[in-house]
Amino acid sequence: MLAWAAFLFWGWPLPAVPGGPFVWHAHELLAGFGLAAVTGFVLTAVPEFTDTPAFGARPVRLLVLLWLLGRIGFWSSGWWPRAGLAMAALAHLGLLGGLLVQLAPRLWRDPERRHLSFLWAIALLAVALAGFYAEALLALAPMRWLHALLGVLMGLIIVSMSRVSMSIVNASIDARMAADGADRAPYLARPPRRNLALLAIALHTVVQFWQLDGRVSAWLALAVACAVLNLLNDWHVGKPLLRRWPLMLYAVYWCMAAGYALTGVALLSGGFGPNAGLHLLTTGALGLNVYTVICIAGYTHAGLEKDGRAWVPWGALLLMLAAVLRAGAYFGASGGVPMALAAVLWCVVFGLQSAHMLPVFLRPRTDGCEGCAGVPGGEA
Repeated sequence: MLAWAAFLFWGWPLPAVPGGPFVWHAHELLAGFGLAAVTGFVLTAVPEFTDTPAFGARPVRLLVLLWLLGRIGFWSSGWWPRAGLAMAALAHLGLLGGLLVQLAPRLWRDPERRHLSFLWAIALLAVALAGFYAEALLALAPMRWLHALLGVLMGLIIVSMSRVSMSIVNASIDARMAADGADRAPYLARPPRRNLALLAIALHTVVQFWQLDGRVSAWLALAVACAVLNLLNDWHVGKPLLRRWPLMLYAVYWCMAAGYALTGVALLSGGFGPNAGLHLLTTGALGLNVYTVICIAGYTHAGLEKDGRAWVPWGALLLMLAAVLRAGAYFGASGGVPMALAAVLWCVVFGLQSAHMLPVFLRPRTDGCEGCAGVPGGEA
């Protein structure tokens, strides 16, 4: 992201990849940052969801190596187009295939098979990336596959948030009940609302793939926004929503709804670029979701208390400001400045998170457990 800011503000060169700098930026955000986030999440969450042991270090290190090879291959594809793209394709598809091999037995053996949607999402990520590399190798414009990849990631956020929110929101409700003694109904992530949002995202992604700037894509983007806002009705639980963790997750859905709404309005009106909404989805929904889940799962699976850390909400606010600046760049004449500032804020936020959390990850757990093993007592 710093390289992207330097390109926007000073014109510094970026790796010469097929499709140019915008393809490099989108690919590294989605296939680089996005795949790293997906991999980290499922390897941590699936053992907890299925009540199985944590994954060992060796397969995880192999997946990290494949991810790094994907970066090297794509970044070098300007010098060695076919070899670099082939290397990136094999590395990324190997990463996703390795995830399927690791996760499938545990998810399939779960008596109720409640979490198989993670397998289908990973398979769809593989399809989108395979299509991207196939078209890039044929010297075609591959950006539509990155739009499809973003659609899959948005769907995966909804699938994962339905699991995470059940723990986080109900924990906040329980804390409020303990404080004021008033009974409150538990929070439920209702499948019909979730499935409606997933269906709307799927329809929009498919139509957008074939007709990127068409009116049908526009109306379906507005439908996604409505479906996500409808999903938020489950979250309106009163004062427990106003605690930091539920509110940060709640903001992810608002960024998602606003992103699709802006996309639809832009395509119908032509008054501004549809990429304004696109960046609310990437910098806002994707970035804030990854940041928040790293904080929640990172501290929890390190055996530490996750509350009371003042830097966490400030990081979330700065990330949302970055999303607003990035989207707002399409409404003014000096778009390069807010674009570059948004990229810098992104780096500040994740640099802040790294400074606080890398020491947590690198030292032994204080509760005697190892790695990302489940939390004693089963509390998420």
